[in-house]
Amino acid sequence: MKRLPSHIAVIMDGNGRWAKQQGQPRVYGHRHGVESVRQVTEACAELGVPWLTLYAFSTENWARPRTEVDALMSLLVETIKQEIDTLNKNNIRLQAIGDLAQLPSSTLEALQFAIDNTAANDRMTLVLALNYSARWEMVRAARLLAQRCVDGQLTPDAIDEQSFAAALTTAQMPDPELLIRTSGELRISNFLLWQLAYTELYFTQVFWPEFRKTHLYRAILDFQGRERRFGKISEQISG
Repeated sequence: MKRLPSHIAVIMDGNGRWAKQQGQPRVYGHRHGVESVRQVTEACAELGVPWLTLYAFSTENWARPRTEVDALMSLLVETIKQEIDTLNKNNIRLQAIGDLAQLPSSTLEALQFAIDNTAANDRMTLVLALNYSARWEMVRAARLLAQRCVDGQLTPDAIDEQSFAAALTTAQMPDPELLIRTSGELRISNFLLWQLAYTELYFTQVFWPEFRKTHLYRAILDFQGRERRFGKISEQISG
């Protein structure tokens, strides 16, 4: 319990393929994935993991069939409304990162209501990455810093890692220590590219709708068995 990651990020992958195995449409997999979100969120809160970020919808996902995108947005609104009381009961704060202004108005309204309604909770923070792209985020940060230079608030020489990180949408949260990706895919898909610089990566063959607390515990145990050197050598770490 003394070596829990302070921030776990999850790429929730495999809903569509799982649904296909069941002979069902892709939306069936997304609906069943909601239970996995509940399980993982509850497990992190129980363990005392302070930050959990879920990659819920990328900017690239808009290219999916319109029926699937519409169903995802409706499911998101439905789930957020249903889970507000549970979030408050468990003292969990909801936040979101991404280009939120481009979300449908009904989705954005439901999301903002939940964020405002849970803002005082302090047991754990659940972050939804919605309409998110790491490249979009870094371009956005570069523009913010460039504008500050134009406005005379900053000089180019003063731009460093700290000032760049402060311009990201994740400025108020620690970088993830553990990234979990389900479904067997071995890539990070434009997710938190800056923040994952020293994150431990864990890939599992389990599809997201089947992912449960036990799978999360296995990922954390794997994380705890690793030596995190951050450029140093083993002797320096053990010393």
